[in-house]
Amino acid sequence: MIRVLACVLALTGTASAAEDLKMAVTTSFHNSGLSEILLPAIKEDTGIDVQLLVVGTGQALRLGEAGDVDAIFVHSRASEEAFIEGGYGTHRREIMYNDFVFVGPGADPAAIAEATTAADALTRIAQIEAPFVSRGDDSGTHKKELSLWDAAGVSRGGDWYRPVGAGMGASLNTAAGMNAYILADRASWLNFGNKADLALLFSGDPVLFNQYAYIPVNPELHPHVKNELAIELEGWLTSPRAATLINEYTISGETLFTFNAQPAF
Repeated sequence: MIRVLACVLALTGTASAAEDLKMAVTTSFHNSGLSEILLPAIKEDTGIDVQLLVVGTGQALRLGEAGDVDAIFVHSRASEEAFIEGGYGTHRREIMYNDFVFVGPGADPAAIAEATTAADALTRIAQIEAPFVSRGDDSGTHKKELSLWDAAGVSRGGDWYRPVGAGMGASLNTAAGMNAYILADRASWLNFGNKADLALLFSGDPVLFNQYAYIPVNPELHPHVKNELAIELEGWLTSPRAATLINEYTISGETLFTFNAQPAF
């Protein structure tokens, strides 16, 4: 059984077996359904019982900084590199990727389906002040969204812009209820069951590339972390078995992630 620990409070008073490993992961990793595929296989092959703390990338990094987890699996490269430079993680290993997509009302009042770039799509939304739901939770998706607004050079102020401070699934539910635009990772969107009138309207701009990386927490900073298990898990995540499971995970015939881990040197 996969045990998901949703917040730091869930850590207190919990006894861990020798082969338990705590890993902070993005909500998109869990909402996509991939964790339900990988974690049983990890347990079967290695004996490691991975306990997930499902949070945004920003919170995952803070858990790693505090030594509250043994490893993190996130998707915001600049933040990950700062984490490593700060001495909180031993190294960063790329595992898989997908892409971000713009989802919105099927009627598409901002006509973002006709946009040529992500910046163009956001400009069109801002020009008519169409409702836009932002995760607003310091996650990797939120960080990407903010960088896209900045690159577009348009204001996102006003009642039409709605930060909700929630994970990907909850934010998509809010967008469905409001019939609003939203930035989502493709995997979470494909696995989202409450699409209502929402549709995938824009994708394909190279700036929407979404890389996921694995980082073991530094045992020199936090001697209690289970670094040996974290390294063993990294070996599994970069193995042919993981590659097959990741590449073959599909919904309605669509691939959610592409494995791109490189061999260790």
